[in-house]
Amino acid sequence: MSTEGSMRAIIAALMANIGIAITKFIAAAFSGSASMFAEGIHSVADSGNQVLLIIGGKRARRAATESHPFGYGRSRYIYAFMVSIVLFAIGGMFSIIEGINKLSHPHELEMVWLPLTVLAVAIVMESFSLRTAVKESNHIRGNQNWVEFVRHAKAPELPVILLEDLAALTGLVLAFGGVGLSVVTGDPIWDAIGTLAIGGLLVLVAIILGLETSSLLVGEGASTGDTARIREALVASAGVQSVIHMKTLYLGPEELMLGAKIAIAENSSGAEIAEIIDRAEVAVREAVPAARVIYLEPDLLRVAAKN
Repeated sequence: MSTEGSMRAIIAALMANIGIAITKFIAAAFSGSASMFAEGIHSVADSGNQVLLIIGGKRARRAATESHPFGYGRSRYIYAFMVSIVLFAIGGMFSIIEGINKLSHPHELEMVWLPLTVLAVAIVMESFSLRTAVKESNHIRGNQNWVEFVRHAKAPELPVILLEDLAALTGLVLAFGGVGLSVVTGDPIWDAIGTLAIGGLLVLVAIILGLETSSLLVGEGASTGDTARIREALVASAGVQSVIHMKTLYLGPEELMLGAKIAIAENSSGAEIAEIIDRAEVAVREAVPAARVIYLEPDLLRVAAKN
């Protein structure tokens, strides 16, 4: 995972959202568009989310302490989960409430050229932000499709930014459609419908983010491919007869912990056991660099069979 790449995507999204939010609120004030106001709230929520991701990344870099011997890597998961809450509470629910209010009290839009112009410009700006996130994600995505990347990525920042930017771009299109249809038909109800659609979209994205980041918070192990590479590296290491059992756990996006019981020869001396373990650790780290914390327990295969 490229931390610099994640930060570039976060900064690009933050700057875009701050500029977009200001123009949206100005356009909403002059036109009275509910869709435009909802999009302004959306951009504010997204800006807050990017700030949370930056704070989470900074806190995750704190050195390990006696009370937190494995460090603070999971802070990035906590703040990513907070993003989903902010997106749901501020972005989604507020937009839905605003849409319901406009359905109950519709009014004609004014200066419609202004929100349409702002939305068009915002679509262009948001497209550049999404392009940056896609570009940085492609560096680490490998052969995974986009759904697999979002579901299985251990570093939460890029998937969060990708979903945020995609939701923002879709929301802008919905807002443009709502305002445009209100202009064409002369019926302001389309503006309210666009606002409700934006709210529903944000709630959906927030639920997806919440589910994915909560899984990381609970604790995820290595991927199937990395697990196989670790096992192969252990077995191929001189002195290791087999892997009796092993478990992995991500302590943070870039730090994997491995605990394994390995079978060695019965007549191995203490010095030989130490050498076997050292070689096995080197082999594992070469196969999977993220495996930084490794605990290997030597055992006899016949003892494992009895258990």
